[in-house]
Amino acid sequence: MRQLPLDVEVTRGDTVESRHRVHAAVVEGDQLIAGARDPHLVTMWRSCAKPFQVMPLLVSGGFDRLQWGPEELALACASHGGEPEHVEIAARMLGSLGLEEGDLACGPHEPLSGRGARLWRESGQPLTRLHNNCSGKHSAMLARAHTMGWPTHGYQRIEHPVQRACLGEVSCWSGVPFDNMAVAVDGCSAAVMALPLDRMALAYARLGAAIESGDEVPVRIAQAIRAHPTLVGGTDRFDTVLLQETQGRVIAKVGAEGVHTVMIPERRIGFAVKVEDGAVRAQHAAVVAMLQMLAVFPELPQKLAEYVQRPVKNTRGEKVGELRVSGE
Repeated sequence: MRQLPLDVEVTRGDTVESRHRVHAAVVEGDQLIAGARDPHLVTMWRSCAKPFQVMPLLVSGGFDRLQWGPEELALACASHGGEPEHVEIAARMLGSLGLEEGDLACGPHEPLSGRGARLWRESGQPLTRLHNNCSGKHSAMLARAHTMGWPTHGYQRIEHPVQRACLGEVSCWSGVPFDNMAVAVDGCSAAVMALPLDRMALAYARLGAAIESGDEVPVRIAQAIRAHPTLVGGTDRFDTVLLQETQGRVIAKVGAEGVHTVMIPERRIGFAVKVEDGAVRAQHAAVVAMLQMLAVFPELPQKLAEYVQRPVKNTRGEKVGELRVSGE
């Protein structure tokens, strides 16, 4: 297995001031082909699991019975930026179920995108649960309960059939037995599972292969994400920028605490990255560096280059150091 140097360091002057340890696993087909530090590290998958969590709703036919389309599907897979478009679609999803914002189990937080935060402040309106970056996922989970005739109250709880079905889907794609999967409560209150990095990468490699093979549900998910990149993340957010700069050849899903999972469907490759200390500033740099190491880009687009090596500035806007991926 090829060992990759993915640690990220931050300098001040000529001195390394901070260093972030990065673990990773790369799977091609079903084979672990490369890694950084511990490719078998077990960690929470967080929002990276969203494309799999919406699958039971699609497979059951509930999604189509609601006459939802690519926008709703993209938002169900999203960690969105809380922009007006995101909020409107989530509200529309709930309305089609005869539900409202208060039925969401996720709590409110400030929009994650700069544009979303600015427009919210200018509106003078209170934050709602619709601004939560997981409101699309939660609306889809409520739809699963609604279309199956299950109670919508408590749909986020680990023991609820909605969550059991989501965990089962993750088990199927990752190959981690259901009973061996550590489960906890995510930041949005839904169930979250812990997996080894190589199994996260395997799930995304398998998903990419299924997309290339034309499997209906994976293809629908990929088409929705590619058609609506700004719904998946938001204005100037990393997953959206990556989709746009690669014309959808690379599909990535961010997770909290420094976890990211990425697929390159045409090459049947999936990889997972975990920044040990959870630092976002290192997370994006490591993902772009991994894509460079996998020779995805003949020439790195400028918007992505800004993530992998960027200046550290003081309060006067002067460059005093830089963030970079270390070769050590």
